[in-house]
Amino acid sequence: MVKPTEAGWNFDNGYARLPNVFFTEMKPNPVEAPEWVVKNEELARTLGLEVENIRVEELAGNEVPEGGLLLAQAYAGHQFGHFNMLGDGRAMLLGEQITPSGKRVDIQLKGSGRTPYSRGGDGRAGLGPMLREYIISEAMYGLGIPTTRSLAVVTTGQLVFRQTVQQGAILTRVASSHLRVGTFQYAVNWGGVEQLQTLADYTLDRHFPGAEQTENRYLFLLEEVIKRQANLISKWQLVGFIHGVMNTDNMALSGETIDYGPCAFINTYDLDTVFSSIDVQGRYAYGNQPRMAGWNLARLAEALLPLLDDDQEKAVKIAQEAVLKFPDLYREKWLAGMREKLGLFRAQANDKEFVEELLSMMQKHKADYTNTFRALTLNKLEDTVLHEKEEFNAWYEAWQARLNQQEQSREDAHELMKRSNPAIIPRNHRVEEALEAAEEGDLSVMKQLVTVLSNPYAYTSEQEAYTTPPDPSSCANYQTFCGT
Repeated sequence: MVKPTEAGWNFDNGYARLPNVFFTEMKPNPVEAPEWVVKNEELARTLGLEVENIRVEELAGNEVPEGGLLLAQAYAGHQFGHFNMLGDGRAMLLGEQITPSGKRVDIQLKGSGRTPYSRGGDGRAGLGPMLREYIISEAMYGLGIPTTRSLAVVTTGQLVFRQTVQQGAILTRVASSHLRVGTFQYAVNWGGVEQLQTLADYTLDRHFPGAEQTENRYLFLLEEVIKRQANLISKWQLVGFIHGVMNTDNMALSGETIDYGPCAFINTYDLDTVFSSIDVQGRYAYGNQPRMAGWNLARLAEALLPLLDDDQEKAVKIAQEAVLKFPDLYREKWLAGMREKLGLFRAQANDKEFVEELLSMMQKHKADYTNTFRALTLNKLEDTVLHEKEEFNAWYEAWQARLNQQEQSREDAHELMKRSNPAIIPRNHRVEEALEAAEEGDLSVMKQLVTVLSNPYAYTSEQEAYTTPPDPSSCANYQTFCGT
């Protein structure tokens, strides 16, 4: 391992030691005139980086820092149910940074140009989408949801052509790794059992210590991924986050949220909510996300079959038993989170029905999801459309009786609710407002938004202005776009 550079780069490129089938080594793909747009100084410090010493050319793909190694990773994936050969079509791994705490993270450049996996694309990205990922990924981190993070955004001095002409930009993404369900699908389809086993062993070493104490290390891998996804998807649902494109290549085995394309947060509670312009069938609608996570995990299990047991029939049975545990694991995590959102410390037999009664009322009366729980937290019932509805009043009385039965005080319940119900989320209209200003050269709107989103559970007066939902007429046809 090399000594950290002046900027703090401390690379050790473990992925490059995998068989060559898993990646293509790349050369710098220079841009014309890179300039800084935003730097994440807090994240840089945790990575051991001196942000003032990082050269913009390094995060624009013009230069490779000492110890770095540009790689485009190969993977496959089911895109809206259809299996395709994919890979990093507009991203390159700059290197694996070893942080001062000893953690290994990927540093990836997104929008860095064509690779052998670009499939006819230009490999570039626009400023708006890269700033969107910066805002949303940092908001997710503030919400306490496992996520990739954004170190910086730079402009390229070049234009990209999508629905509109945009400034070109590159985002520097930090991830525990970019190992995906699709990486394993690629291994089993374009590699072989030996390559699949090498990849699985690498994944275990990087993310899941303890396999050596288990009877079947590859079943352990599958079960650990299932647990992390149950945790992740429950957290998405609890804050009303819609990923928008839950293809198998967008499910990270580390359990982090990855690839912020057509993502958004719900305003009005509705299980059928879809914002993605290409999800015309609602495959990845808000209410479908848990089911689609289970579907993706079944695809991972299929890829792992050759490692689970030499007997195909036994391997299938092992895989099925593991994947069938996901729905219960998810519901357990989700229901525990819902109890916390309501200040309830102990489980009761009818908890699921009790929570779903509230959610059903919210959907019926088109209640704002985040603000309803915020109103309950602050005991400001007049702030929700459910106020004075007869059915809600009955539910509210039952909830109050439940709170009164607890050993914990009302103050304890209130603090639990504050820790579980964000006062603010990155409202879609606020994100669009920030992006529009940034594209006109005014970064102050975005920086202020990122600041207030950094501690969404603070309930400060500064956050009040960001709690207001958009005018329903202005967001009736709101769409987000994938691959931009």
